[in-house]
Amino acid sequence: MYLFRLKHTLLLSMVVAAQTAFAQTTADKVNVLVGSSGDHGQLSPAASYPFGLMSIAPQTYPHLHMGYENKARTFLGFTHNRVEGVGCQGSGGNILITPFTGTPESSVLTKTTEKAFPGYYGASFTNGISASFVVNGNGGIENYAFPAAKPKGFTIDLSHTLANRFVAEEHTIGNNSISGWIDARTTCNAGTYRVYYYMVFDQPAEITAAGDHKLAVALVNKLNAAQLRIAFSSVDIAHAKGNILEGTSISYVQKSKADWSRELNKITVKGNPEEEKILYSFLYRTMQSPFLISEKDGSYRGTDGSLQQSSTPMYNGWAIWDNYRTQLPLLALMDHDRYQSIINSLVGLYKFGKKDYATQKEPSNTVRTEHAIVVLLDAHRKGFTVDFKSILDSLTAEVDKLDWKTPDKALESSYDTWALSQILAITGDLTGSERYKAKAAQWKQYWDKDFKDLTKNDIDRVGARGMYQGTIWQYRWLVPFDLKGLVAQAGGEEAYLQQLNEFFNKDYYNHANETDIQAPIMYNFTSEPWRSQDLVRKYAADTVVQYYFNDNSRGIDPFVGVIYQNKPDTYVRTMDDDSGAMSAWYVFAASGLMPACVGWPVYYLNVPLFDQVTLGSNNKPFTIQTKNNSRTNRYIQSVTLNGKPLMRNWLTHAEIAKGGTLVIVAGAQPNKSWGTTDQWISELK
Repeated sequence: MYLFRLKHTLLLSMVVAAQTAFAQTTADKVNVLVGSSGDHGQLSPAASYPFGLMSIAPQTYPHLHMGYENKARTFLGFTHNRVEGVGCQGSGGNILITPFTGTPESSVLTKTTEKAFPGYYGASFTNGISASFVVNGNGGIENYAFPAAKPKGFTIDLSHTLANRFVAEEHTIGNNSISGWIDARTTCNAGTYRVYYYMVFDQPAEITAAGDHKLAVALVNKLNAAQLRIAFSSVDIAHAKGNILEGTSISYVQKSKADWSRELNKITVKGNPEEEKILYSFLYRTMQSPFLISEKDGSYRGTDGSLQQSSTPMYNGWAIWDNYRTQLPLLALMDHDRYQSIINSLVGLYKFGKKDYATQKEPSNTVRTEHAIVVLLDAHRKGFTVDFKSILDSLTAEVDKLDWKTPDKALESSYDTWALSQILAITGDLTGSERYKAKAAQWKQYWDKDFKDLTKNDIDRVGARGMYQGTIWQYRWLVPFDLKGLVAQAGGEEAYLQQLNEFFNKDYYNHANETDIQAPIMYNFTSEPWRSQDLVRKYAADTVVQYYFNDNSRGIDPFVGVIYQNKPDTYVRTMDDDSGAMSAWYVFAASGLMPACVGWPVYYLNVPLFDQVTLGSNNKPFTIQTKNNSRTNRYIQSVTLNGKPLMRNWLTHAEIAKGGTLVIVAGAQPNKSWGTTDQWISELK
């Protein structure tokens, strides 16, 4: 059974030694410390599982949004969940467990060593305590070792959350066990989620109240080691108890690494080993949410709190406004079956009463869901099954309530309105489709009013005219569904190119947030597509100049460096990864594909960072080979698809999904004639 007595010392050193002895896997290429220092990603090194509810990580002092700062030495304990890479000071951080020796007040956890990789985290401290954690599915095993001859135990804070988001909790103390539920506010305090838990110690333990929502645990046998097994569920305590892991820590270290490697291997690459480490470190971040909330028996809770049954896995924990253009399209390419379940779950949101942010009875922590309608349209056009008819009234009601008050909202709302017009046409309502298409076309009026004139003195000020996290310069490109119309509004291609050149030449582009991350590909439908090939490589792998999105101070302490690096303070300062959004941008760029417009099943081409990239889509591999690959050879000279010359600079999702081989010949100078015929450009139709 799962009760397992540790009779000697903590297995931290054994786990690390065993990890070294195991055959190297793709998971070993992941650096889970990337993005975990400073305001550079807001990521944690938590022991986690692909799309799992549980992630165990330190709570440090001081800390970042995820509760952890890589440079910090003082640990306050260990928490058990989080949404990685998000703002609003983070959320999650439930159940703070702190081991102590002597007394809780006198036992300070000062880090001396640290080891982490996918599924595992371990650290030791100057007071002689060591701790290690392994997570598999929604369960975790926690191993602690203590110095001899001193009292030892734990404090457990059931009210702990990141950013003080605790709402309520109930718990029951059992035979060496604790079980219950915790309600906490979601990211940005928009709603409330509930986590059910069950935890059990491997030895007799006296568990007593130690203040409001706090418990003290004394180890009765005064052994120098203890093990705690803990599990979560979105459904109820019984399911949480059923998720308790059985077997040894070592076996789950192996299993979690194998499971992570299986997911990571849905993209395989051949090339520079150091570049491979960077790729897999960021690919790893695209697989930590949304969270799998259904149990093996198909039970799950809807966003109204009701108990439901599903024959397919169900997901929650959304950050769609952040990742609808990158992370979700990447998952669609990598895993057809999982993405179908994700799409089913999005449809389910509308059935339960979807909001732009979280509801008051979320089954897991979540962020925001704007642009879900665009994601559903995109999925349909990529061959996924979407039950539009069952939610058409809800989709229409959502679009009818869209906010058009500020310049940025006007463009974003036009995107969703266009998506509804397309969905109505798909379902046969051509009259309704034309009505909403006409409404979507109003973007031109808003664009002429706020974005056309580039002479005003506020066009490079973040938040100008009531906008959110961006400037007029950055938001003016956000018409992905009608780029043909955008070129016309800008004054024709010559004027459009002049404006886009100024945007990049003067470093108005900001890769620290999602407002303009599509802009580097926006030369692809012009007479100069080679400029996009240059820019995608530049922001993926070259030294760039960036100003910060929260103040955008021109000429004051800019970032100068490479954005994506294999180190804790990667990214640009103030740059959140946002649930894999910015990581997925890099993975696309490194693979040679970029989504042209979410809502259409089209990808623009660029030179990959690797000699070979293979995408696992629907069990039919699609391989991209690069000839003459080097850091300087960033321009496409020619392309063949399955042995036949390809003059266009784009592919469809169907071409990728059926498998095949794309060969890109790269060069140091642009081939200014390639990719200029048979171009794809979105337009309002």
